[in-house]
Amino acid sequence: MKFWFGKLTWASLPHEWFTIGGALSMVLAGLGIFVYLTYTKKWKWLWQEWLTSTDPKKIGIMYFVVAALMLVRGGLDAGMIWLQQSLASGSGGYLTADHFQQIFTAHGTIMIFFVTTGFLFGLMNYILPLQIGARDVAFPLLNTLSFWLYAAGALFINLFFFFGGEFAATGWLAMPPLSELEFSPGVGVDYWIWSLQISGLGSLLSGVNLLVTILKMRAPGMTLMKMPMFVWTCLGSLLLVVSTFPILTMTLLMLSLDRAFGMHFFTSNLGGNPMLYVNLIWSWGHPEVYILMLPAFGIYSEIVATFSRRRLFGYGSLVADALLISGLSMLVWLHHFFTMGAGANVNAFFGIMTGLIAIPTGVQIFNWLATLYKGDPRFTSAMHWFFGFVFTFTLGGMAGVMLGIPGLDFQLHNSLFLVAHFHTMVIGGALFGIFAAITYWFPKVTGFLLNEKWGKRAFWLWIAGFLVSFTPLYILGLMGVTRRLDHYDASRGWQGLFMVAGLGFIIICVAVCAQIWQIIVSIKERKQNQDQSGDPWDGRTLEWSTSSPPPVYNFAVIPEIKNRDAFWDMKVSGQVDKLVSGQANKQYEDIVMPKNTAVGIYISAFLFLVGFAFVWHIVWLGAVGFVGAVTCVIFRSFDHHTEFTIKSEDVAKMESRGLKEIWQLKQ
Repeated sequence: MKFWFGKLTWASLPHEWFTIGGALSMVLAGLGIFVYLTYTKKWKWLWQEWLTSTDPKKIGIMYFVVAALMLVRGGLDAGMIWLQQSLASGSGGYLTADHFQQIFTAHGTIMIFFVTTGFLFGLMNYILPLQIGARDVAFPLLNTLSFWLYAAGALFINLFFFFGGEFAATGWLAMPPLSELEFSPGVGVDYWIWSLQISGLGSLLSGVNLLVTILKMRAPGMTLMKMPMFVWTCLGSLLLVVSTFPILTMTLLMLSLDRAFGMHFFTSNLGGNPMLYVNLIWSWGHPEVYILMLPAFGIYSEIVATFSRRRLFGYGSLVADALLISGLSMLVWLHHFFTMGAGANVNAFFGIMTGLIAIPTGVQIFNWLATLYKGDPRFTSAMHWFFGFVFTFTLGGMAGVMLGIPGLDFQLHNSLFLVAHFHTMVIGGALFGIFAAITYWFPKVTGFLLNEKWGKRAFWLWIAGFLVSFTPLYILGLMGVTRRLDHYDASRGWQGLFMVAGLGFIIICVAVCAQIWQIIVSIKERKQNQDQSGDPWDGRTLEWSTSSPPPVYNFAVIPEIKNRDAFWDMKVSGQVDKLVSGQANKQYEDIVMPKNTAVGIYISAFLFLVGFAFVWHIVWLGAVGFVGAVTCVIFRSFDHHTEFTIKSEDVAKMESRGLKEIWQLKQ
């Protein structure tokens, strides 16, 4: 039995209220989807059109779907945390201490690795090839594999509901010695490790793929200094991905070797050193913050330029800032543990680096404001998210500079002040950037605009909920309240502020409901808000030169780039008018595109089995998974029929209808 099932026993099946509830809810959701697809006979459509697609636009949408589902999961964890802390004054609350720590760990892990990262990689997949004038990414097979590894990791992090009954109770970075086998003998930490290993491999492969796409697949004439700012900030982010994710992979591998084979890389005895883990995990972890933030900066640059109706002020300095932030982000990791005894000189160096990295970030904000000042801004809902970002990010940035001073950090370290700062940066920066991007590029993806009225209502609810939620945490942190606190004495007088923070969470939930209603209303009104021009905002970059949504090949004729803001330059010079009026007789050519493939699904499934085998010590299953993944790669290497051709006459038919509609609108 041990050979076949390893550590897996009947006791590993769901037996507590939260594992039973989680497992049942997922099973019921799965059954509902199964019944719907069977009833509507859409299994074949789903497989052929989406699951096996190599189109980066469809892959980007699938990233968004999985990230949205994980946002719900992480949001539920956040609600449980706030409710526990609101009720735990002088009592144990409704959660055990261990269960609270599991929820705390899952919330942080899910929000960073599977929500924000998923949304941003989805956005890069959809927008980057369009902005650089490319028909596809550099490695289509690698792209679909990257997504399915991410999806497999998202599934793996929820697998403990079905097998194991517990998740890691270590905090979202699983610091030793707490994450070592002596203090966490269950499988929760192993689930944490292998969910991140699987999804992290997908992130690394996607980083390599998109980086090569930017460097090698730009349209003719698009030099580096003619690239849109979103492309530049993604370039900086992707350079960090390929530089730091190998650190995460090897760090987690060493931790898993500690747990599975009794090695002592990070143990407190037998030659191990927990501080080695702390250094390694934060040398990945702080650049990870900027991996998430830099694309958001690019999103704001695109939105500000478009809705100000002018070129970005200080384009060169914005490029330099993005690259400088990427470099400096590698030199600030130690400010996360100023209190660990590294010494005054080391602390001083990293404190100075922390202050320096605030400078290029501030320069970007001033450049955006200068663009607005010299322009003619339209205050759409996308611009609302930008202004919300400026306010919250400035607040969080000032708190970050405070934490970057070693003397102050000695007082504020490990307190709720730090938690509030981190959420201010990630929510106010990255998440607001994602919401702004969804509003801005939604008509490009769907062909119709989002409802502006409900978008602005959702924004104001988010701002109100955010301030009500996290302002009390700043105050509590200054009062000495530590993070990961599952209960406290009533005499402390903290409960009122915790309850105010809980009220803020309720307001955020209302804001999310407003966003969902915004989408529902927009779908109902899609005929009135239809975008037939492909350019509803009078945009400046190449994605707005295509139809909405774009065809599978993006561009029938690869554009030639002469200036920055390529599409705006085409409109000003009259090239677009010539094209749509039929004055330019384009001779379309055959277009070669990659075929759909399920290889990414199969490889991810086999690696999923490898992770499961490591968690439960099932040797034969790990061997099957590894051999299966390698076999898939070998078989794929012998497949020489991986592309199909769209004939020129078919391209002409597809394009003529779209061009006719655009010309009618212009008339």
